[in-house]
Parts: sequence; C-alpha cells; structure tokens
Amino acid sequence: MRQPTRWEQIGQQNPDRSTWYVERFRTMAAEGADLAGEARMIDAMVPRGSRVLDAGCGPGRVGGELARRGHAVVGVDVDPVLVAAARADHPAGDWHVGDLAELDLPAAGVAEPFDVAVMAGNVLTFVAPGTEAEVLRRIRAHLAPGGRLVVGFGAGRGYAFDALDLDAREAGFAVQHRFATWALRPFGPDADFLVAVLG
Repeated sequence: MRQPTRWEQIGQQNPDRSTWYVERFRTMAAEGADLAGEARMIDAMVPRGSRVLDAGCGPGRVGGELARRGHAVVGVDVDPVLVAAARADHPAGDWHVGDLAELDLPAAGVAEPFDVAVMAGNVLTFVAPGTEAEVLRRIRAHLAPGGRLVVGFGAGRGYAFDALDLDAREAGFAVQHRFATWALRPFGPDADFLVAVLG
C-alpha cells in the first residue's frame, strides 16, 4: 500500500487546503505578482523548445510559464485538485496525477526523456517521509543524458539541506551548484532556502 505524502496528510486534516492554494496563486497572478522566478532560471538553463518535467507541478504556475515560453512541459502532482487547476489555467502543458515516488511516465504514454526537471514550491519537503531518495531516483530515470534537476526548498520544513546531498548521491546525482534563491544569490551558512542543481 502506498505511503501517503506529507501533502496528502495535510489535506486530510484540512480538506479545503488545495482549493485555497489554487485560489491564492490565481489571486496573486491577477494582482500582477511576479510568479515566474523559478521559470526564469529553468528557461535560462535550456534551449527554447526543451522538454521540461515539472515534478510536483501543483496548479501549474512554473510549468505553465515554461510552456508559455515555448518549452514542452509535462507536469505531475499527487493532488488531483491542483492538477485540475493546471489543466484549466495552463492548457499548453500535459498534466498528470501521480505520486513522484512511483513516477513512471512511459506507462502513461510519455516515453520521451526530459532535458531538465524542476521541483519548486518546497515539493521535496511534501513527499512521503523516507521516499526522498526514491523520488530523486525516479526523476533521474526520466532525464535525457546530461539532463539536470533543479530542487528548491526552505529550511525548517522537516528535511535538512544536508539530507539532500545524501539522497542525491543515493539516487545517482551529484549536487553541481547551490544557491540561496531562485535569483541565484550565493548559498552560505545563514541561508534559509536552498536551490540545488543536480546532474
């Protein structure tokens, strides 16, 4: 039996959370907030028309922007409410419901590998406890040779920055770069956020 993710556990305690999350970002977008910081970084890493895996896509905020910029985007999220919002708001993407710890896109008819994958929005801190290395391994299996994964998450969320190094190594990745923000500020001992490029 599949272990529920942290996100699903939160949803069991607060059934309205997913709808609130969708509306929060729709409101921010309508008010003109800059929600494209993660997408700008990913866009700068790959040529136009690249294949992008949005792992833990939520309502499609990052992947939708990358699709708008001309990339072929496939998004996966465990929350059907968020995926429904992604499909409604960002129809250029290809959005799937699924647990990243069981990621198998070829089984869903998506066989072509990806040039880059992105896990924004603290996704790695919301997977089921103990599955972090397996999630990374599954994503790595979907990357083309030379493909990279960019992971971003904050401190104090139950998953230490140092744990990423160990889990990345177990999954066959090396941590190539560390930043303190999606705007590429240097990572240091006082950083409260990590953006890591794995390859």
